[in-house]
Amino acid sequence: MPEDSNMTELFSEMCQNDNATNMSKLDNCSMDDFKHDVYPPVYLPVFALGIFGNGLSIYVFLKLYRKKTPVNVFMLNLAISDLLFVWTLPFRATYYLMKSQWVFGDIFCRIVSYSFYVNMYCSIYFLTVLSIVRFVAIVHPFKHLKLNAIKYSRIICAVIWGFVMTVSSVMLFKERMGKGYPHKCLDVQEETVPKLLVMNYIVLIVGFLLPFCTIICCYVLVIKALLKPRVPKAKIRASHKKAVSTIVITLFMFLLCFLPYHILRTVFLLEKCKAFMANCCNLLTKAAVITHSLAAMNSCLDPVLYYFAGENFKERLKSIYKR
Repeated sequence: MPEDSNMTELFSEMCQNDNATNMSKLDNCSMDDFKHDVYPPVYLPVFALGIFGNGLSIYVFLKLYRKKTPVNVFMLNLAISDLLFVWTLPFRATYYLMKSQWVFGDIFCRIVSYSFYVNMYCSIYFLTVLSIVRFVAIVHPFKHLKLNAIKYSRIICAVIWGFVMTVSSVMLFKERMGKGYPHKCLDVQEETVPKLLVMNYIVLIVGFLLPFCTIICCYVLVIKALLKPRVPKAKIRASHKKAVSTIVITLFMFLLCFLPYHILRTVFLLEKCKAFMANCCNLLTKAAVITHSLAAMNSCLDPVLYYFAGENFKERLKSIYKR
């Protein structure tokens, strides 16, 4: 009887392990299906809208503006950054349509991952600089004259491009890839999570929290400045409207596209690293997929900023249809 009892317990334990393994496989299958269902329908429309919106914006900035201004220089660089990213989206969509199989080779896998982070952090920095320029134009108009020099704006753009491209170049190193690379190009590999977690903390502070706090400060100080009736409203109404539009739209994009992504990315990597809260893993992964999609959508939302907050952008755009 004791032997029979032990055998029963052993058989029961084996059944439980098999059930746990099967459930794990079902969970993985479910998560893969979720990615395959979400990413392609998001990436392809973002690609179409991003190509059209940013391509048209670049044409307006380069061809229709006779007088260059720093704001337009920053917006032009933002549009170029978005355009360099959206052309990779069909390849990302193809990867998920092919059930997470990368067929475009090793080097291109790294370039696609690299372009996502270059675009995201260039966008964050360009949006931050735009908010600062608009803020200075209202709060310190005399300092604005120096900041408004084309030479300085081009230097700032070059520094942003150089800094972001250099820091993001770690995404081009093959050593960071997991065992499933390159066939599992766009999926996080378990053995790479500790390294990614360390990178995430650095990027979270330098690449997101500092710019985000800067924009919030600009927003608060601009509202505070506008509440003081120091200058006749008729003379500054247009510039104030542009400043408020820039900061409000920028803040909205941060809250929609960047904040959820950075929060969920950090939590997701911590979850993977510590194997903590296993019962929430599915929900967490689905949330990470959705926030990643929102981050990609940023590249087709920036033309809204140009239209409402660009200097004479709306008028220049309308002139195209009158021809």
